[in-house]
Amino acid sequence: MKVITSEVKALLDKLYNLRGEDSIILKKMNKEREDAIETQERTKNEKEVLLGEIERLTNEEQILAEQGNKLMDVLSNINRDEFAFVLDELKIDFEPDMINEKVSKLLPETIDKVVSENKTAKEKLENVEKEMNNAITLVEELGIRKDEAISNQAKLNEYFELALNGNINITRDEIVSLLEKFDFNVDEQREAAKLLMFPEDALFEYNANLNGQSKAKTDEEIIAEVNEEEPLEIVDDFVEESPEATEETVVTPVAENKDEAKVEPVKEENKETAKGMLERILEENGLNPRQFSDRAFAKILENYSEELIHKNVEILKKKNMNLDIVFENFELLYDKELGEKVDKLLEIGKEVNDICLMPSVLIKYDLNGLNNTINILQISGLDPKKVPLMAY
Repeated sequence: MKVITSEVKALLDKLYNLRGEDSIILKKMNKEREDAIETQERTKNEKEVLLGEIERLTNEEQILAEQGNKLMDVLSNINRDEFAFVLDELKIDFEPDMINEKVSKLLPETIDKVVSENKTAKEKLENVEKEMNNAITLVEELGIRKDEAISNQAKLNEYFELALNGNINITRDEIVSLLEKFDFNVDEQREAAKLLMFPEDALFEYNANLNGQSKAKTDEEIIAEVNEEEPLEIVDDFVEESPEATEETVVTPVAENKDEAKVEPVKEENKETAKGMLERILEENGLNPRQFSDRAFAKILENYSEELIHKNVEILKKKNMNLDIVFENFELLYDKELGEKVDKLLEIGKEVNDICLMPSVLIKYDLNGLNNTINILQISGLDPKKVPLMAY
């Protein structure tokens, strides 16, 4: 068996990653596309808000100018002496000249302020439109780049299949040309071309080891396996009862001689079902499993993560939030962004009681969505602290 150096293994790890669905290049493109689409949606909302703001300010400027000039004309034509008696008797302080002077002074300042706000809104709109157009262009560009990346991946897999079948008939230059598109440096290109052209040096061994290894099991797979296990039966014919026995036993029969049957202890914890595991974790965190609906319990089990349940319950406790909210809002138990979202609401001035009364807002939005909603409220001139969570 050939010994594969750590450098060669690292290079083959990288190559094999680029061959599959988990390709780091494809994942990066998908993330960029998701971010660009999110930016596109956010800027679209911001644009609508800014257009409304600009329209309002433009109308306000026009009305101020028209009504202000009309008011000054009216005031300049009023002679107070003609109404002196009634004004004095009614004790009304009305001095047309003084009011006219005040309007003449404040009106231009107020109009200038509105004009300045309108200018700022238009500059923001220009920047938002630019950001939105860049996001739209990036989404289109990423679509083209992804098609090209998938085509390059298919070509790479073709080269590997030829090499693994011992039928490699591709030139070194063709291999190097392809690897350049995956951002391999010159040394990596040269070494990878060598591995493909001479697969007996390391590629055969690496591929054999890879196919012989079992993939590490996820928490979900382990839970599923435990849940599917059949209860182990005890074969009474082969086991003598013992009042002191503390473990159940199971007999593994041998071919023909039952006297030589092998008796193996079965640990009780191996029999814990997925349902039992979840019930235990909930109880450890001060939650009664029976207070969850069947649908809620099944959903938590589907997204089971002992670490995340512990973490999120601890977050709620530290914020002095009532744990009862999770029975109707069970998604909080496996929300990976729970802490950040609670902190964001507290940061804008919301109280713990506000969140406990409307915990569904934590489920409605992911962290980016919540930030976008708060930004839109602020752009609209509203204070997120004063807007009820019910309106979010």
